Order: sequence, then structure tokens, then C-alpha cells
Amino acid sequence: MPAKTLALVHTSATLVPVFQQLCAEYLPGVQTFNIVDDSLVRTINREGSLTPAVARRVVGYVNSAEAGGADYVLVTCSSIGAAVEQAAGLAGVPVLRVDQPMADEAVRTGRRIGVIATLPTTLGPTADLVQRRAALAGREIELTSVLCEGAFEALMSGDGAKHDAIVAAALKELVTKVDVVVLAQASMARVVDALDAADRIVPILASPGIAIKQLATELL
Repeated sequence: MPAKTLALVHTSATLVPVFQQLCAEYLPGVQTFNIVDDSLVRTINREGSLTPAVARRVVGYVNSAEAGGADYVLVTCSSIGAAVEQAAGLAGVPVLRVDQPMADEAVRTGRRIGVIATLPTTLGPTADLVQRRAALAGREIELTSVLCEGAFEALMSGDGAKHDAIVAAALKELVTKVDVVVLAQASMARVVDALDAADRIVPILASPGIAIKQLATELL
């Protein structure tokens, strides 16, 4: 059987090596290629929401991925999740938004779910996704959304330490109130790795690894 091909659509070049490593580990033999456009998230942040123009571009990238020979498309940004679902309805190959497997796992894990983000434009779509996946599964949940004010700005200005400190403080407080925590942005996972075990008293879920493991069940 010929090797399957997975296309990854990113809104940040920093995610390419993260997913390359995961694909090498969990998807041996699957060929991959990347499409990156970091202007998408900048536009969303400037406009304050996912605009129809950005949604059309996301659909275009998914179409390009399919035209490029992809058997499956993974879109690795939560902020454009709604557009990914639109694109999936129009594509001739399966399309996955990176945070859907994570949302499903959160719904299976506990009733009180915390969602944490550094951008309101990511927090909203991720919280909405968790609510919808819970409804689909017939589960009653209690959702707590936390925005880490100032963390994203710190990261953009080159102060990674300040970003990590703000996120860590918010996480330490959130884990005491919920059964499971969902990271709305993959970039926050490094903060979790640096937390003491005492501050990781509930599962803290990051989307990249969970999504790639899900793909392994479908592509291998």
C-alpha cells in the first residue's frame, strides 16, 4: 500500500518543528508537508474575530493541501477552528482541527473543565468547541475560561519568561477549581512541563500530541 500523506496547515512557523517531532514519533512511514501563513492570526487579532476573508483563505489552504496530494489535513491553530470546520465540509479528504481530539478527551475526563489561553480570539473558539463536543457526547459540563492577561504581549515583545510566569500563575490557580485543564494554545505546553508535580494535580491537556495520536489510529 502506498504511504499516506498528511498536510499540516499552520499559522505559526514555530509549530512546524513541534509537529515534525510528533509525526516522526507517532506516524512513522506517513509523508508530511507544511503550509504556513502567520498573517492569519495577526489579522484575527487585529479584527478581534475570525473574519469571512480569513475563513476563505483557510478554506483555500485546505484545498491547496488536498491538491498537493494530502490524504488527510490537520490544521494546527485553534483560532481558525470555525473555518476549519467549514473547510472540512468542502474538502474531498478528511480535515481535522487540532483541538477536537483534546476537547473530546477533556469531556471524557471530567465534568468541571478549565480552558486557558493568552488570546481572547483563541479562548472563545476553544471554549465553544468543548461545549459543542460535550453536547454531542451527551455530557453535562461546567466550563471555566481563563484569559492570561498580558502573557501574549510579553511573548510578542520577546519576554518569554514573563509569558511563562503569567501562564504558570493562572494554571496553579485553575487546577484547584476543575477536574481537567485544556490549553487553548499549543505554545503554552512548555509552561506545563516546567510546573512542579504539586501544581499538576489534574490532567492538563495540550492539543498537538493528542491530535497526532488520534491521527495514528486513522492513518496507520
